Amino acid sequence: YSYNQDFKSIYSIVPAVIPMLLIFIPAILMALSVVREKELGSITNFYATPVTKLEFLLGKQLPYVFVSFISFLILVFFAIFVFDVPLKGNFFTLSFAALLYIICTTGIGLLMSSFAKTQIAALAGTAIFTLLPTVQFAGLKDPVSSLEGIGRLIGEVFPVTYFINISRGLFSKNVSFSDLHLEFFALSISTVVIIMLSLFVLKKQEK
Repeated sequence: YSYNQDFKSIYSIVPAVIPMLLIFIPAILMALSVVREKELGSITNFYATPVTKLEFLLGKQLPYVFVSFISFLILVFFAIFVFDVPLKGNFFTLSFAALLYIICTTGIGLLMSSFAKTQIAALAGTAIFTLLPTVQFAGLKDPVSSLEGIGRLIGEVFPVTYFINISRGLFSKNVSFSDLHLEFFALSISTVVIIMLSLFVLKKQEK
């Protein structure tokens, strides 16, 4: 605890709340945008155009990635200047991790939207799928290493776990990119897997 000699919980909680907000809100917005097109019938325009699955995916994601990244910057501003939590690490390293993470979380929203038929179902399903694992299994309250069984497994594969480690490490401990290379690797793999799953689900929708 040499990095937090006063044992102030705010130095641990605030950097962990940022990942929680960046999975809940972007995923919800992304899921609702696609389901709304389903309800209106405009999703059929995609099947009538020569747009590829990847182009459609990027076209849907990029605006929400941009808006969510702006939200990330605002959250960091509040953490530093409102809650007085110092950012001891490199801001650009944190921003790069946030960008990867946001691409992943918007991908989760797109993935969830494929199973929902209404906006209410999309809202409820995405909220449960994102908030429950984040609060219970991603290290927000208790370290993932202290969990057992299925909870430990969920914590080790859920991308929020790794961004929480990155956020806390850069805010409180001034760790470097090399110290976080495993977290960045896991976050990158999660992002690729989510995008690939989204493409696969979109392919199934075309049939």
